Amino acid sequence: MLGDGAMIKMAQSKVFLSGLGGLGVEIAKNVVLAGVKSITLQDTKITCFQDLGSQFFLREDDIRNNKNRAEASASLLAELNPYVTIQTSTASISSGNLDFLKHYQCVILTEAPLSLQLEVDSFCRSQKPPIKFISAGIHGVVSWAFCDFGPNFEVLDSTGEEPKEFFVWKITKANPGVVTTLENRMHGLQTGDKVTFKEIVGMTALNGSEQTVKVLSPYAFSICDTSGPEYKDYEYGGIGRQIKTTSSLLNFESLETQLSKPDILTADLSKIEVPLQLHFGIHALHLFQEKNGRMPKIRNKEDAMELCKIANSLNEAAITKADHLDEDLLCQLSFTSQGCFSPLAAALGGVVGQEVLKALTGKYSPLKQWLYIDATEVLKGQEKLDTKSFLPRHDRYDSLRMCIGEELHSKLANLRLFMVGCGAIGCELLKNFALLGIAGSANGMMTITDNDLIEKSNLNRQFLFRPHHIQQPKSSTAASSVALINPDVHVDPHQHKVCPETEETLYTDQFFESQDIVVNALDNVEARRYMDSRCVSTQRALLESGTMGPKGHVQVIVPHLTESYASQRDPPEEDVPHCTLKSFPAVIEHTIQWARDKFESSFAQKPGLYMTFWSTNGSPEQLLETLQSGNEPEGVYRVLKVLKRRPVDWAGCVAQSRIDFEKYYNHRAKQLLHAFPLDTRLKDGSLFWQSPKRPPIPQEFSSKNELHMLFVKSSSKLFADIYGIKYTKEDLTDNSIVKTLESIQVPVFKPSSKEIETDETAQKSAQVPSFDVNNLIADLKALIAKGIKSSTDVLPMFPQEFEKDDDSNGHIDFITSASNLRATMYSIENADRLKTKKIAGKIVPAIATTTAAVAGLVTIELIKVVMKSPAEDYKNCFMNLALPYVIFSQPGPPEVTVIRKGLSFSNWDKWVVQGTPDFKLKDFMSFFKEKYGLQVSIVVHGVKIVYVPLLPGHSKKLDQKMSKLIKTSGKAYVDLTVSFEGDANDDDDLPGPPVRYYFGS
Repeated sequence: MLGDGAMIKMAQSKVFLSGLGGLGVEIAKNVVLAGVKSITLQDTKITCFQDLGSQFFLREDDIRNNKNRAEASASLLAELNPYVTIQTSTASISSGNLDFLKHYQCVILTEAPLSLQLEVDSFCRSQKPPIKFISAGIHGVVSWAFCDFGPNFEVLDSTGEEPKEFFVWKITKANPGVVTTLENRMHGLQTGDKVTFKEIVGMTALNGSEQTVKVLSPYAFSICDTSGPEYKDYEYGGIGRQIKTTSSLLNFESLETQLSKPDILTADLSKIEVPLQLHFGIHALHLFQEKNGRMPKIRNKEDAMELCKIANSLNEAAITKADHLDEDLLCQLSFTSQGCFSPLAAALGGVVGQEVLKALTGKYSPLKQWLYIDATEVLKGQEKLDTKSFLPRHDRYDSLRMCIGEELHSKLANLRLFMVGCGAIGCELLKNFALLGIAGSANGMMTITDNDLIEKSNLNRQFLFRPHHIQQPKSSTAASSVALINPDVHVDPHQHKVCPETEETLYTDQFFESQDIVVNALDNVEARRYMDSRCVSTQRALLESGTMGPKGHVQVIVPHLTESYASQRDPPEEDVPHCTLKSFPAVIEHTIQWARDKFESSFAQKPGLYMTFWSTNGSPEQLLETLQSGNEPEGVYRVLKVLKRRPVDWAGCVAQSRIDFEKYYNHRAKQLLHAFPLDTRLKDGSLFWQSPKRPPIPQEFSSKNELHMLFVKSSSKLFADIYGIKYTKEDLTDNSIVKTLESIQVPVFKPSSKEIETDETAQKSAQVPSFDVNNLIADLKALIAKGIKSSTDVLPMFPQEFEKDDDSNGHIDFITSASNLRATMYSIENADRLKTKKIAGKIVPAIATTTAAVAGLVTIELIKVVMKSPAEDYKNCFMNLALPYVIFSQPGPPEVTVIRKGLSFSNWDKWVVQGTPDFKLKDFMSFFKEKYGLQVSIVVHGVKIVYVPLLPGHSKKLDQKMSKLIKTSGKAYVDLTVSFEGDANDDDDLPGPPVRYYFGS
């Protein structure tokens, strides 16, 4: 996500981090995973029990052995990334002796006194160039961060977004000229953006020029004056591309200046006045600590009042003032300040980790300059509790207990939680759950499931996994890793999908109903929708989240309080027309999709069809009898074609690959140009070959071309794999392949009269190629004559399941080479292997910083669910750490459908009908008449219509038992869809909620 230049900068950078508590280790983990050159961990503190509640790389042995926190954490941090040098320091940072910091590009302080923060910030600003300074802290349920990257900090790419690109439909010759995009596709630009053009025919003076945009509509914008003689009339074609501004300068103020006139990023618009109040509260907390040599005592009113007094005096003296300071809020800060609420450490650690990367690379917009995030909602109702509930007990939950009390901690320990997915977010969530002691009692259980195995590419963001875990199950490995963080927790790892196929056996309604809460850690929309439907059906709270690069979201779904995931729909993905993929690609995404489809067709579907065919139709001799009797089994033409052309050795695989090259990249181009010569015109007189259609250029094979050789090598390997043909490392060398290619006869191009589809609305044809059955019989007889008679003579094929993360299988090599060859053929800019892998594998980019931040926020919401908080206390979140942008909002209420005045239902409701063994359909209908005054008009079970009064014979069903009308499959109940008659003046049926009918014993 950072780009090559930023990655190089980061890999040359040295970072200094002070304080290895819960927040410090979170920052360190994210920075190490990102890949800096070195990081120095400085800490003077010895590990204690209170650390175990938020510091996931410390163990009870470290306490017994009196280990320094930095030294105890270093080896486990080193395991995350072997390319990062990790050093430790147990010496204190001495006032007036900061020259050692000159060796670092970024200095981060956590748990540092304010006087040290001010001194280090001043030192960092005095250096040429300035050392980037970050300070951050967690005080109970309040967190904060401050960034000072010095004057004139250069931001190289403020958003990290890909430049917008679009096809041009027309350009007016006017002052100013107006550009309209093709087919009403939105250009995505903003006024002031700069664009450049290429491939314009007619008004060629615009090609290569840089133009400033004024947006007129989502589909049009104006540029310069195009009315002059140097601008000829626009004819056709053209691609516009946004020019990303190369850099901008930001001026940061010092910590000393910012204390009295803070520049604060507002995150929660429902608490817009809170960040400034917390700013003075945290400042007061530092002064309280320096004055008294300690933090305020737990839930001590005297100390809290002293803190309020200091905060008020700071506010009065400040340049930027709060209207008033909320005494209750400051008391909450004081009461919990000795604790460390670990989910906040995860959330802030993700944000600060990203700020470190910005400081080192200039990529993305930095935080300017303060951020405050609190979780004070988890303290509601605590004022009634005894102070003893919050006092330390010298165990690993002390830091949590100081924040939320023993009663709530016990509820977490007894929780039954179900989490689906153990990837990037799943690993972070499990770590957070372990620190909280979720399922830490005999009554608690975390059930987790993921059917994936660990791949090498997972290691840079799924921090519970190590190189020696590769190819092991994610769920069981994650469970083992979590046990090291907290041996108390109970985890039951599964390796199953949660899907309709497991709904009746494993993840039944009873299973869901036995869980207190469900958590998604998924990476696709379909699975999210399915989980949402199961939670709505079984009335379970669901925590939903996801990331895409620096962007992330958190959604809280609580029965009857909030809307569900399905309440909001993402816009559907646009399907690429089949004719575009097949014959007229215009952008690299089209060629990558074509290559991906070609992989699926050649190496998965055809081998699968082949094996299914022979298992269904017996031996070749039996097939011959079937054909001679006049029957033609489905797929017979394709199967015999495969059998007839099947290679018998490695040389045959190379030959098939070379012939495919000629067919895909030479003959098809020639056929298109034969059907549509370059001067072909449409009925309206315009040229056929104009943007976005690109005329193909036939490719001439060369063994000296790396791309050509990569295609032959990767496809030969795949052919050998599906046919079960053995090959050696020597066979895969270029020299060996070139030698084999010398003897291959390549077919000569012969024009075809086959029609080429140009209609973009036409769907892919599913028709079977026409064939002469007599030719098939002759081919089959020839094969039998060669000795292929029985089922055992038909050699098996081995379908290949696409796997993007195994570099040794050649899958991504094939798709990259096949796509880029096609792109070259159509004069489209090639894509590197990484971009191809991302698009072909539908990879949603994940980075450790966003994942950590999102997982921390999810965990905070989990605690609110356990508390049964009111709707206004829950927080959905959308973040974009690139900007940075963190916005909290209250979840939307449930959707409500009004049946009639005084009778409505939400998407969480279901009506329950308790039947008996003798319960008849007329009894079922009477239930709704008596209870709701509604007349049933339709009863549907799944896709089966049970009752519609207008249909012939349905009135006779009224006296039939429900158990006869509806197949139970042994279930105690069924879910039915029931509609009701509208008013006499209304022809439409009235909707109702799902109806659950119990058959009765």
